[in-house]
Parts: sequence; C-alpha cells; structure tokens
Amino acid sequence: MAKFFPELTGPQSDFIARQKVFFVASAPRAGRVNLSPKGMKTFRVLDPRRVAYLDATGSGNETAAHLAENERMTVMFCAFEDAPLILRLYGRGRAVHPRDAEWAGLRPLFGPFLPGERQLIVTEIESVQTSCGFAVPFLDYRAERDQLVQWAEKKGADGVAAYWVDKNTRSIDGLPTGLLDP
Repeated sequence: MAKFFPELTGPQSDFIARQKVFFVASAPRAGRVNLSPKGMKTFRVLDPRRVAYLDATGSGNETAAHLAENERMTVMFCAFEDAPLILRLYGRGRAVHPRDAEWAGLRPLFGPFLPGERQLIVTEIESVQTSCGFAVPFLDYRAERDQLVQWAEKKGADGVAAYWVDKNTRSIDGLPTGLLDP
C-alpha cells in the first residue's frame, strides 16, 4: 500500500544512502518522457525537503532541458536487497552549473572531482511516496562501472566541452538545456 509523506524521514534518508542506483524521470509539456538510471554514489539528501545529485556527462541532457521548461521531476529508489521498498520523491528541480553562485556551496558535498561532471540537479521535494516493491527482484551489486570516467579522462576537459556543444545543449525534442548558456 502506498503511503505519502510531506518530507523525508530519517529511515528514508538512510535507505537512500544505501542505494547503488536511482532513477530520474522528467518530461516536457509536449514530447518524450525521459527516465534515466543513475549511479556512482552521486546522490545526496541535503535536508528533509531537498535533495541533489551530481550529474555526469551523458549521451543527452534531457533532465536539465525538462526542468528548465517546467521543473517537474520524480526520483525513484528500489530495494534490490533486504526488505522490499520503492521510494519516490516528487518535486521541482533545477540544474545548478559551475558558473552559478550556488555551485560553490553545494559542489563540495559530492566529494572529489568527477571527470565529466556537468551540473548538479537540485530537487525541492513536494511529496515522498513509499510502496511495497514486492515484485522488484533481488539483485547483487558487483561494482561501479568505470567507462564514463575513463571516457571523460581520455577526452580531456576540452573534448568534453566540445561533446557538450554537440550533444548536450538541446534535448532530443529540441529544448535548450542551459548547460552552456550564460
């Protein structure tokens, strides 16, 4: 049975901290819904009503484009071990870039520099939902993949910036992502 909460509880924050993967969903007013898996221990609970993740370069930049247009997003965590649980965070998100004043205060919370990092996605939580997760399978965690870091290191800062220009400034529906806009 689904339950709703106005903010994260301590046990819910602890559950989030133990997860190896999370999923981010966003959508433009018209166009494709985007659902992206994330990992690399990049997610942080900032307080009971605010969370963020360090967003690495990807093949697209849909979430940032959708948030710039309408701010709506959902973050989902699933228990793949231990007791079954699905936890969803519904809220309003925004991208914070290295050029933004807020970056200096937030970025240190995410540890050492991550090659290919492009922005932080900060979400103001409107509601938290838990549900059973009885149909979610048990999965064994083996390790983080290192291909993204290797790819970014091989490209170097200039190569990653060129990739952003080519692949990350517009969504697949043509919306601006704000990545390189002043």
